[in-house]
Amino acid sequence: MSGRLMFGTPRGARRGVALTFLWVSLGAMVATGAAGVTLTVPAPSASAAQARIPAGNVADSDAIAKAIDDGKVGPEAAQELVSRSGDRWSSFYTAQEYAGLQQALDGRYVGVGIWVRRTGNGWIQVARVQAGSPAALAGVRVGDRLRSIDGVRADGKAVTEVVAELRGDNVAGSVVRLGLDHDGGAADPRSGDRDITLRREVLATEAVTVGKLEGDVTSIKIEAFTKGVGGQVRAAVRAAVRAGSRGVLLDLRGNSGGLVTEAVTVSSVFLDGGLVATYDVHGRQRALYAKDGGDTETPLVAVVDGGTMSAAELLAGALQDRGRAVVIGSRTFGKGSVQMPSELPDGSVAELTVGHYSLPDGRNVDGRGIEPDLKVNGGSAPSGPSDAAVAEAREVLSGLRPPS
Repeated sequence: MSGRLMFGTPRGARRGVALTFLWVSLGAMVATGAAGVTLTVPAPSASAAQARIPAGNVADSDAIAKAIDDGKVGPEAAQELVSRSGDRWSSFYTAQEYAGLQQALDGRYVGVGIWVRRTGNGWIQVARVQAGSPAALAGVRVGDRLRSIDGVRADGKAVTEVVAELRGDNVAGSVVRLGLDHDGGAADPRSGDRDITLRREVLATEAVTVGKLEGDVTSIKIEAFTKGVGGQVRAAVRAAVRAGSRGVLLDLRGNSGGLVTEAVTVSSVFLDGGLVATYDVHGRQRALYAKDGGDTETPLVAVVDGGTMSAAELLAGALQDRGRAVVIGSRTFGKGSVQMPSELPDGSVAELTVGHYSLPDGRNVDGRGIEPDLKVNGGSAPSGPSDAAVAEAREVLSGLRPPS
């Protein structure tokens, strides 16, 4: 099966149909549809045993892929083989699940447009509302308390569970009933408890957020490498240069990957050609190169943390190795393997590890991560006035003056 080159996420965290590569940021803030759902794997069957596939490395994945391509195993057997392979990066998807994942990679998801977080007292609170979404049109506001979902109390639940309930079965047009508590003061007629019914829609994800920081610094945060992210970053950098920005802060914290092509496109925004990474697929060496003509003059700092992984590590490592960016924060996750899909007759997909990638200086990221140039405690803190990593990045950028 021809498919998109991906750097996946752990099996237990990514068994889902939407923005599963955002799993590491679930503790702070989660977009509806961003959580994975763990899949229970059945006991080994005769069909899986007959395949006689050993477990535990890339060679095993090659054997599983060949068995699928040769029609020697069916969906159930393939699912068992993946679960027994010992590779936490390989995954099995039903046809519906994989269609949802592809939709997410295309920058879309089914939901109502609410991001939620859990407060210190266990409440589930609306952290963000997507403009133009069903939630926004119904008057849902940031700070609203989400009391219930379809009549079931939400307080005390894990954020991932709430997200799964909000997004339902990934069916556009399905409805969800929410109980909300809005404290807008006595003058606000919508203050107090209210129940609303929302119809889920296919919505565009908002993977790139652009802002301005003190000192004429442009902040570009990439949540995940979905389709079109590279173009959005390029447009943001060009606008920053036109506005006389003194530097760019590229925030890759909590970004656990996505489409490799988009990560390479972002590298092309800041590099004038040259090597981004090398990788092997079934033992054959290949290389990824930035396109010529990127901005090599605007001062650049990349902020990373333990949730920076996969394609995000590839980007940060390439910018570091090429001397283009100062990397600030804490050591990244350390996920350097490459996955490609194998499709079964019923449309289900086994996404299998086919190799590993290395950075321009030859470093292997897998199991090691990327050591930042400047370590900052609290590098995973959310962006804001007390964000130590952002404060340090601004300080560094103040000393990296663009040429006059």
